[in-house]
Amino acid sequence: MSQPAPLIVFDLDGTLADTADDLLATLNFILTREGVPPVTGSQARRMVGMGARMLIKRGFENAGATIEPARLEELFHTFLEHYETNIAVHSRLFPGVEQALDRFEASGFAFAVCTNKIEKPSVKLLKALGVADRFRAICGQDTFSWWKPDPRALLSTIELAGGSPGRAVMVGDSKTDIDTAKAAGVPVVAVDFGYTDVHVSELGPDRIISHFDSLWEAVQLLSPELVG
Repeated sequence: MSQPAPLIVFDLDGTLADTADDLLATLNFILTREGVPPVTGSQARRMVGMGARMLIKRGFENAGATIEPARLEELFHTFLEHYETNIAVHSRLFPGVEQALDRFEASGFAFAVCTNKIEKPSVKLLKALGVADRFRAICGQDTFSWWKPDPRALLSTIELAGGSPGRAVMVGDSKTDIDTAKAAGVPVVAVDFGYTDVHVSELGPDRIISHFDSLWEAVQLLSPELVG
C-alpha cells in the first residue's frame, strides 16, 4: 500500500495571512458600539491570535472595563457577522506563501489548515485570498469537538486531509500552535512574524523561519524523508 502524501498543516491568522487589521477593525466596531475606547497603536496587533472571544475580552480589558460572559457571547456573534462582511479589506497572504505552496506541491506535498478561527470565516477568507482550493481540509475551532491546543484538533485535521501524523509538519506562529504540534508528536516550524506575546524562540519550536522562502529548507532539515 502506498504511503499518504506528505502534509503541511498551517495555522491561518499570523501564519498564512496577515489578518490583524481586519480583526482589529471589527473589534473597534464592537467596542465603539459598547461605549468602550477603541484599541490603537502597535500594541493592538499583539492582542490578536487567540480567537474572537479572547480578542473582545482583551479589548475590554485594555480599556479597564469588564464584560459578563453572557454579553461576551452576544458580542462574539455580532463580531462574526461584521467580520465576515469585511473579511479581506486589508488581509493579505504573507510574502512567499504561494511560491512556497507551489514548490511543495510540485514535490508531492498536500496542505491543510488547522486554526482556532471559526471554520466558515476561515474558508471565506482563504477563498477571498484565492487559495482555498489548495487545501485538502480547512478546519476551524468548531469543525470538531476540540480545538488547539488539544492535539486531537491537529490529528483530526491530518486525518481529514488524508494524511498521516508521521508524514506531517505543522507551521504556526504561537504557543498554541507549538504546544499542539508537540502534543500530537508532529514536528513544528514557527514563523517569527505572527501574533504572539513573546518571541517564538522562547516557545521551543523545532525550527523558526522569518520568510516563507525558508520553509523548504526548514522542512528538509526536520523531515528529510518527506522532501524528494
